[in-house]
Amino acid sequence: MATPALKDLPKVDVDLKSALESFSPTALKSASTEEKCLLPTAEDVKMEKVQQLVSGIEGFDSTKLRHTETNEKNPLPDKDAVAAEKTHNALISGVEHFDKSTMKHTETEEKNHLPPIEAIQQEKSQHDFINGIEHFNRTSLKHAETQEKNPLPTKEVIDQEKAA
Repeated sequence: MATPALKDLPKVDVDLKSALESFSPTALKSASTEEKCLLPTAEDVKMEKVQQLVSGIEGFDSTKLRHTETNEKNPLPDKDAVAAEKTHNALISGVEHFDKSTMKHTETEEKNHLPPIEAIQQEKSQHDFINGIEHFNRTSLKHAETQEKNPLPTKEVIDQEKAA
């Protein structure tokens, strides 16, 4: 970063400039600083919390407690749960200890469930036909005037037919 030129620096008032140049640090008074607000240390905070906890325990009024009866429940399973667990364990052990030598050998046959080629071609031609209709360019059509070739009968022809 380049230093600015003298003409780019801000201008200082002449009175202020002369006061700054004639300033003497020996004219200042000596002063001592005192810290007025002392913060507690971490140990002090910890001790205060422990004292609050102990005073809370000591000052607890046990007369505000209510008497309750405890009910012990039987954690043992009933007969139905034991029977269900036995059947489940019997099924699992039956699957684990199954004798595979009693099974017969089989060959698997893979079948092709795809439609025949004719059905695919028919569906493709139908799809192309529908796309041709949907994406038809109407601007390629020529304008045509319709001419009626079967005119309505005149009043005289109607009167002749009525007379006949």
